[in-house]
Amino acid sequence: MNKLAQILAIAFVGLIAGCKFKDPTVPGHSEKPFLSFKSIEGISYTEVRRQQNGLSFNEYGYYLPPEWKLRFVSADSIALYSPVKKQFLNFPLSCGIDSVFNTNRTFLRMKHMSKDSLIFELIEAENDSLDMKGTKVYMLFYADNYIKNVLHTDAATAQRSNRKDSLFVKDLIKRSDSSLTNAFAAVNPVQLTSTKSSITVEKKVTVPDFLFNNYNTSDDYMNPTYYITINKAYSDFSYSFSAYVDKKGQLFFDKPLLPLSDGNYKDRYVHFSKAIINTYLKLYVKVRPGQTLGMPHASSINLHVHGKKS
Repeated sequence: MNKLAQILAIAFVGLIAGCKFKDPTVPGHSEKPFLSFKSIEGISYTEVRRQQNGLSFNEYGYYLPPEWKLRFVSADSIALYSPVKKQFLNFPLSCGIDSVFNTNRTFLRMKHMSKDSLIFELIEAENDSLDMKGTKVYMLFYADNYIKNVLHTDAATAQRSNRKDSLFVKDLIKRSDSSLTNAFAAVNPVQLTSTKSSITVEKKVTVPDFLFNNYNTSDDYMNPTYYITINKAYSDFSYSFSAYVDKKGQLFFDKPLLPLSDGNYKDRYVHFSKAIINTYLKLYVKVRPGQTLGMPHASSINLHVHGKKS
């Protein structure tokens, strides 16, 4: 947890000490109660949808999986389901003004609350304050009882991508077909497999962790990164660059990952990076394109290629 998050969390905990705040926008500074979860304490909720456009994806292919499960335990405690430990864990809960609350290093604004459903809006920390304009990214929860007895389904079905998601992704694919610059992140990222024993490929994998990434592993598909080692190369070398992979699995150089100024060195760097793609990678690395909802499409990957002469 960074220092800012600690300070903000402490500040929100401090707000609990009072039960009301004065709203300066109301004549006479009328008192307004703090957000209370008393009416829904003990009810288990499961997240079923998340995105500002009502879909599961945004225009960059960012898929926000509905994976939170929670129940409010008391005025200052919330139980969140840990996908790693496979059980509910209690976390501190603190409330602030304008229906904002904080838990598990996340700031949220309550937009709707009932015994059947909840809607939260994600709030971001900016510098030394909260951006109260909100992110326009919403989290929709249904009570487990509502899913079972009213919707007559289960959580997995309620969370499933729908026809609108498919149409949206198809439109993104159509745009990426027209230009690789419109490539977007694949939920099932590109797969690289070496066909030669002297070449090894390793994909960077994020380990879910509460302290460092809040169990968020989305970077694995938003910025898929691969480390390729070429033994018995023509010389020792090291190049880092991004590349596009089209829906047929063809590799195309994009740009260096290093901050290089224009000039002969950058030109040589680009030249040799392209040569590595057109020789070693295209000849000895099998490429399976990224897919979203089972549909292959163009996406971007990061490559760190190391050559060893002996």
